[in-house]
Amino acid sequence: MRRPTRDDVARLAGTSTAVVSYVINNGPRPVAPATRQRVLEAIDQLGYRPDTVAQAMASRRTHLIGLIVPDARQPYFAELAHAVERAAFARDHLVLLGNSAYDDERQLHYVRAFLGMRVSGLLLIRQGAAEPLAEEVSGSRTRLVLLHHRADLIDADAVVADDVTMGALAVEHLLGHGHRRVACFDAPAGTPRTGNPVALRTKGWRQALRNAGIDPERGLLHRVPFDRYGAARAALRVLSRPDRPSAIFCTTDDQAIGVLYAARELGLGVPDDLAVASCDDIAEAALHHPSLTTVATDREAMAEAAVDLVLQKRPASTPEIRRFPARLITRESCGCPPTSDA
Repeated sequence: MRRPTRDDVARLAGTSTAVVSYVINNGPRPVAPATRQRVLEAIDQLGYRPDTVAQAMASRRTHLIGLIVPDARQPYFAELAHAVERAAFARDHLVLLGNSAYDDERQLHYVRAFLGMRVSGLLLIRQGAAEPLAEEVSGSRTRLVLLHHRADLIDADAVVADDVTMGALAVEHLLGHGHRRVACFDAPAGTPRTGNPVALRTKGWRQALRNAGIDPERGLLHRVPFDRYGAARAALRVLSRPDRPSAIFCTTDDQAIGVLYAARELGLGVPDDLAVASCDDIAEAALHHPSLTTVATDREAMAEAAVDLVLQKRPASTPEIRRFPARLITRESCGCPPTSDA
């Protein structure tokens, strides 16, 4: 069966194809209510669907937002991507998702691919080198917004959390429970440090210990994978030592869930034998047993801000940095009683 065209709609509605376009695109010229109704009825009767690709090529607007994340399997990035999709949908945009897999070349591939698709904007959770991205985006009119992770070498807007405070709040709370040997599960070796939220959270760990008169020993800092499986393997090694820490601060909740698994395997009680606190407040943190003490930011608000920035029509000027505050959420893994959200 032949696919209905715009000409068919115009013929059935008794009007021109230009008027059909005005109805579909809601402009640029007004259409009389009666004529608009005839066009809508003809569209419904014929089952006509506009060719959005052709429309995008003609208008140079796709109503698409490209989002590149390091790993959509990780709960935090999955929840953040979902929040971005919700914010984009509310603004009549769709989201294209790319996984960089912590690989610079793959990240650059997605940047080029999305720019070639003429996305309305590009949201990037960067985990690699900044220079190639700066060169690629500088020749494009597409607005770039960095989300979760800043890059000093890219002249772009950014939406980030107060990551130093996130780390400090978690560690100060563990110190408040009387712990003196508070280990830190940092990013894996080789992870770029500039603007990296995990590196900033580790900075907060150091600040909190020094403010308490404790020198952050090298033996307390561990470079481990971001995911729970790699973190569990690292925790099994750390917690099997005779000088094991009495508390561990994890820079991500996913790492902390791996630590909880390792403690269970070794017969260590949490929080009696080991206290744990982390950052991100993924949904699973409240449902885990024991529930996880963590530091949160308003993920939905960050996604809304990022989408608003990437769709702004203002001319490029000084980059706008929106930083969201941190909030400590105490639960069972540190020694606090369970809260109502657990």
